[in-house]
Amino acid sequence: MLAGPAALHLLLPAPPPHRRHIAFALPQHPAPPLHARAACSRRSRRRAPPQRHGVARASAAVAEEASSSGPAKFSVRIPVGDREILVETGHIGRQASASVMVTDGETVLVCRLIDRPLRPTMPKGFYYETQILSWVFSYDGIHSPDCLAITAAGIAVALSEIPNKQTIAGVRIGLINGQFVINPTTEQMENSELDLMMAGTDSAILMIEGYCDFLTEEKLLEAVEAGQVAIREICKAIDVLVQSCGKKKMVDAINLPPPELYRHVEDISGDELVQALQIKEKIPRRKALSALEDKVITILSEQGYVSKDSSLGVTESLDDIVEDEDEDEVIVDGEVDEGDVHIKPVLRKPPRQLFAEVDVKLVFKEVSSKYLRRRIVEGGKRSDGRSPWELRPINSQCGLLPRAHGSALFTRGETQVSLAIYSIPYAVVRNLSLAVVTLGGYQMAQRIDNLVDTEESKSFYLQYSFPPSCVGEVGRIGAPSRREIGHGMLAERALEQILPPEEDFPYTIRVESTITESNGSSSMASVCGGCLALQDAGVPIKFPVAGIAMGLVLDTQEFGGDGSPLILSDITGAEDASGDMDLKVAGNESGITAFQMDIKVVGITLPVMEQALLQARDGRQHILNLPPSDVTFCLSSADEMSKSSPPPSKALSRHAPLIHVMKVKPNKVNLIIGSGGKTIKSIIEETGVDAIDTGDDGTVKITARDLSSLEKSKTIIANLTMVPKVGEIYRKCEIKSIAPYGAFVEIAPGREGLCHIRELSSGWLAKAEDAFKVGDRIDVKLIEINDKGQLRLSSRALLPDADSESNSKQQSSGSTKEKAPQKDDLIKMTTRRPKRKKHSEPFGAENATTKTLEKSAAAPATSQGDETAT
Repeated sequence: MLAGPAALHLLLPAPPPHRRHIAFALPQHPAPPLHARAACSRRSRRRAPPQRHGVARASAAVAEEASSSGPAKFSVRIPVGDREILVETGHIGRQASASVMVTDGETVLVCRLIDRPLRPTMPKGFYYETQILSWVFSYDGIHSPDCLAITAAGIAVALSEIPNKQTIAGVRIGLINGQFVINPTTEQMENSELDLMMAGTDSAILMIEGYCDFLTEEKLLEAVEAGQVAIREICKAIDVLVQSCGKKKMVDAINLPPPELYRHVEDISGDELVQALQIKEKIPRRKALSALEDKVITILSEQGYVSKDSSLGVTESLDDIVEDEDEDEVIVDGEVDEGDVHIKPVLRKPPRQLFAEVDVKLVFKEVSSKYLRRRIVEGGKRSDGRSPWELRPINSQCGLLPRAHGSALFTRGETQVSLAIYSIPYAVVRNLSLAVVTLGGYQMAQRIDNLVDTEESKSFYLQYSFPPSCVGEVGRIGAPSRREIGHGMLAERALEQILPPEEDFPYTIRVESTITESNGSSSMASVCGGCLALQDAGVPIKFPVAGIAMGLVLDTQEFGGDGSPLILSDITGAEDASGDMDLKVAGNESGITAFQMDIKVVGITLPVMEQALLQARDGRQHILNLPPSDVTFCLSSADEMSKSSPPPSKALSRHAPLIHVMKVKPNKVNLIIGSGGKTIKSIIEETGVDAIDTGDDGTVKITARDLSSLEKSKTIIANLTMVPKVGEIYRKCEIKSIAPYGAFVEIAPGREGLCHIRELSSGWLAKAEDAFKVGDRIDVKLIEINDKGQLRLSSRALLPDADSESNSKQQSSGSTKEKAPQKDDLIKMTTRRPKRKKHSEPFGAENATTKTLEKSAAAPATSQGDETAT
């Protein structure tokens, strides 16, 4: 755990009134202290640019102006924007022609990291739209800027007028050589077993997200505890900063519905609400609740309690008056004396409040959530009749799509995922989820261009799709939403840990997860379906994995319980919306590969998280058809993943491409490429392969649709890159062209040498054309290789009288080396080219060995390739 006290350093000299500065160091963090500055902005509520060493972030928090009518919203909207300005890193990037601002998946993930811990700190009744903006202004390439984003946003909100409940901060935790490191460098993270992003307050945990290499629950809890210590120190420093220059909070902007409205809604809904919440199916239950909500509004409107005014929290007093008093009326002995008329006065009724319709909808939602939680705690039954620990029925099928490289249909309750794999990277997953996996070559890899990974590529990626039809709605279809990007990345990280090394399986793998039906935990269904689809595609995964979502009812005493937290396994959408936590955990029985936790309360403690993680482990064991540690968990009557019918094929599809990996000498790569790519293009065109990818270390990857084209390209490249030796003999070589000084002979495909006119025959020749023509085949012997790699051949050395003549020359000269040809006697190899741009993909060793992943045995290499390959 953490060693030594945290150091907190405050700058004593008073800064200017518009700016405050604070610096502090974190335990087990070797980098320089973190500096936080508060600067007033003329327009924003507050801007806070924290800085660590060469990394600088700026965050601004802005809430819409308060008005007398209040905002017409159910809940606070917190749109978060994050920008990485690449020019501040000295990097231009591919997007520079369009804009210096990069908006990709990575920035979306950072936005979600900022949003999720901030949301539960917003007080109930504050419904003004609030925007958080974050910028990266400086990046040193050493310290990752994403963990600073959470702290920067927390400082900006704490200093602003926004009435947040508590100060938040965020850190990254790595596990390097068995030690936890707070905010490790990018270089350290390459050797880390854990990547944990965490946010919290000085006393509780708000959010965790990350991935690891089958880390145990106990080790993950230790990491969270280490992160909590660091967060506590940051929050204390922020509180000191707030005391010196924080703004007064907008407490007047908090508008809660009147307590009387809760009583009216409960009186009208009553038993009908209880019955509606007992409906097991999602769509019928949603329709019943919607109809009951309309009934409540109608009844309150008929009673004169509801206004169509959409302003939240605005009420009007209406006096129920039976008689109007006249100014001339005089009350005598309790009666009104109005001359001849005596009228008994009627007492006025108390003022009646007129509620906004949006108030009624908000209160109905809260009452429904309260009734659902009470049913779970008191009755031990959820909406679909399950106990708190019981999982929904599971069903899975593989190989449904005939042309896909791998496919799986995973269903858990009313959640279904569809997945498949194709010969160009492609895959799908849903809760009823169809998962499709696609295999392709290196050219199908996903390109990345951001601050940390500049112009790199990913050989595995998962794309998650959540169409509105999966929840029975009509909605937008277009670019992936932030939710889709976040859920897709979570499932991708969960599956990435089980993939084989690229050296063993050099395919680019694309999994596309399409949610066809959703009622909670579709991202974890994507993990389950994706694992099945990968197996169906023949990917040799290390271990099967599964994912599960856990819920929480924190304060059970309010609903008749004993006060201890109640953990729910495999939650539905309604339980996610009404509960206090959504914890997603993926992995197997031995450890965790990915995790994500969101909460709706202001933090949970480590014991609660420990209980949820252990209960999630038993759930994963059940899904994988393994015996749980506690049989009271994870009861279900359905088939598990291992009982998929039909099961995964676990063999490469005949529609998948073939990939052959071979190694050549690094200095031979240019021979394959040729001048301007001429040679490599001609090989692709001649053989019909899909692609040939080369690396500077001599790695060559050939992607082909059939075995014959693959073998042709292998032979050409092997012959092209072979290392010829002086003295070797080549039979029946074709004369490709004839020049006045000799003939150019092809000893192997793409490899030509000069046979000088003196070496064509034992006799004298005036012209080479006198004895030979293009297309003739002759036997030649390699007699010299110059320093440029050019070959000098001889046919005369193989003629019958060549031996005696050669011996006489040796005796006269005392050497076997002949005079070097003139400059014009040799030609440049057509395959030579200038040094090519460095490839970003890592490759292996340099010996000319070959390895092929294909469905049938490779054909034997040609005799030239076997003789000359090194």
